[in-house]
Amino acid sequence: MSSPTLRTVTCKHSDAEKYVVNNMLTPGKDYDVKNETEEFIFIIDNSGKVGGYYKTYFE
Repeated sequence: MSSPTLRTVTCKHSDAEKYVVNNMLTPGKDYDVKNETEEFIFIIDNSGKVGGYYKTYFE
C-alpha cells in the first residue's frame, strides 16, 4: 500500500471466464495502479487491498 500510484485505470467489465471478480471490481469505477506487468495490472480493488488482474478488465 505504500507504493506510489503509477496511474489510474477504469474498469470496463467484470465478466470473467475462470475467476470470480465481480465482487472485487466495479465496472465504470476508477482504480489506482500500484504495479504492472506485461499481462497483469495490480490495483487497489474493492476490498481495499492490492490485487492482480488481467489487463482486459481495464481501459
